[in-house]
Amino acid sequence: MNARRKRLMQYLLEAEGPVTGSELSRRLGVSRQVVVADVALLRAGGEQVVATPSGYILVEATNGHRTPTAQLAVCHDPADTGRELFALIDAGVRIVDVTVEHPLYGDLHGNLLMETREDVASFLARVERDEISLLSKLTGGIHLHRVEFDRMSQLRRAREALRRLGFLIET
Repeated sequence: MNARRKRLMQYLLEAEGPVTGSELSRRLGVSRQVVVADVALLRAGGEQVVATPSGYILVEATNGHRTPTAQLAVCHDPADTGRELFALIDAGVRIVDVTVEHPLYGDLHGNLLMETREDVASFLARVERDEISLLSKLTGGIHLHRVEFDRMSQLRRAREALRRLGFLIET
């Protein structure tokens, strides 16, 4: 691993949260495209660098402990995204990612890694500020969220909250 990628890894290890590509490019004195290429090389080398809506994070090994996950199928208009995401967070689950089934490309995934209302608010602000289209727009609002939870009661609360909102697709 070259010296720049070692420094990139060190920044991610020391970070208390996601680090944007722009921040990494500033710290490393390179373009954003160089950071993207370095992250791709780190991933190819086995490093668990994940791109989230808030920036890059380094995922730590779980030492064999697996957090329970579930997939929730939902459908709603883009305008209801905040209601959906806040309902999930308020139920106590962590939103890992979103998946849509594209007719040409198959499953398309987006990492979300949201744990707090602040994470959701930041995501929604970025969508609005940068006028970014959501993946669910490709599928008429139908999408899946993979969520993590510590207790089954959190998952039950999440399902019930989505059901009350009329977003949950019962499987």
